[in-house]
Amino acid sequence: MIFEGLSEKLQQTLRKLRSKGRLTEKDVDEVLREVRIALLEADVNFKVVRQFVQSVKEKAIGQDVLGSLTPGQQVVKIVHSELTSLMGGTQAKIAMAPKPPTVVMLVGLQGAGKTTACAKLARSLKAQGHSPLMVAADVYRAAAIDQLKVLGDAVEVPVFSMGADQNPVDIAKAAVAHAVSRGRDIVLVDTAGRLHIDDDLMTELEEIKSAVNPNEILLAADAMTGQDAVNVAKAFADRLGVTGVILTKLDGDARGGAALSIRSVTGCPIKFASVGEKLDALEPFHPERMASRILGMGDVLTLIEKAEAVIDREKARKMEEKLRRAEFTLDDFMDQLAQMRQMGPIDQILSMMPGLGNVKALKGLSVDEKQLSRIEAIVNSMTKEERLRPEVINGSRRRRIAAGSGTSVQEVNSLLKQFAQTRKLLKQFKDTGKGRVKRGRGIRLPFM
Repeated sequence: MIFEGLSEKLQQTLRKLRSKGRLTEKDVDEVLREVRIALLEADVNFKVVRQFVQSVKEKAIGQDVLGSLTPGQQVVKIVHSELTSLMGGTQAKIAMAPKPPTVVMLVGLQGAGKTTACAKLARSLKAQGHSPLMVAADVYRAAAIDQLKVLGDAVEVPVFSMGADQNPVDIAKAAVAHAVSRGRDIVLVDTAGRLHIDDDLMTELEEIKSAVNPNEILLAADAMTGQDAVNVAKAFADRLGVTGVILTKLDGDARGGAALSIRSVTGCPIKFASVGEKLDALEPFHPERMASRILGMGDVLTLIEKAEAVIDREKARKMEEKLRRAEFTLDDFMDQLAQMRQMGPIDQILSMMPGLGNVKALKGLSVDEKQLSRIEAIVNSMTKEERLRPEVINGSRRRRIAAGSGTSVQEVNSLLKQFAQTRKLLKQFKDTGKGRVKRGRGIRLPFM
């Protein structure tokens, strides 16, 4: 879960102020001492921590309770505002050229996920209606060109390549000309990386920059390297004039130091965050939403955007009508399951729901892909009538379904039982207008 360690510690610390009728300097000092420790343990730059804590203290000391807000809520509001400001304040978008194509250079060290980030960005831009072109300008790393071509096929975006024996500057120039002739409105140049920053690397990148005059220079920075990522970003920004950062592997970093430090140390905004290995796991970076996630407020807007990206509106309308009539079938169940899987890992989805991000009972909750496959196999082994009317499935049918799906009768029974409970719950929701829903046993989906 993104920022899990930092998020939990900050929330535990801020809860201590809930019972206070008024904030005193001593109250604030005690809490901010723990906040300071939590941030330092999260590998946030010590200068950034000092400035952050001082700014929160200045705003929090002596404030009376405002309206219906408790002092604890007031401090959370201040901390949320300062965290948002720390990460850039507002979303920073890609600067599009007034006349296409928009040229974007992707730079970074080897192992930071630059080439994969290039493909993820291409996929995202294509989904927005653009026609991107990826450029294989890394002629040094073994198989770099082939890797980009494979990723290009996966996201259905063309890759411009001139082979490994050409000058990267010439490749970039030819790619821009190619994009103009083919009507491609965005050019993503995947440049070479190194194991560490050296003069040869920077000189080559400067030459490419001079040749194609990019609208954006995006740095792929590995969030898991903490302050090293910040130091790399500063070096690239000082020498190359980086305009933004793609923070990669953020899903594998429970600390968050890079995300909270980069903007303050380098002046470069984080424009995107990679939150998973799949090619659709790239999110625009919203400082305010990320601050809300850290403080356990959820991120409903991003959750809605994820849902809208995978949910068929016509199917959703028909599903609503079915739910109103309590006509939920196993076919509908499979449709909903498929759409939920497309939204991403369930722990990330839960972290976007206010109040659920740090519920102990949900820690480490994940979807067992093998179990999901077994569920699909069971449902697919049923006849159309059985999927529409599960109540007709008797003992002999259950044995047939189990044999056809390669599962056991017990697994078939378990799925049917859980589905019956889900149906019952939906019927209770439908009947809420006639009376209160009876409190019963919790519904546990068979894949959770």
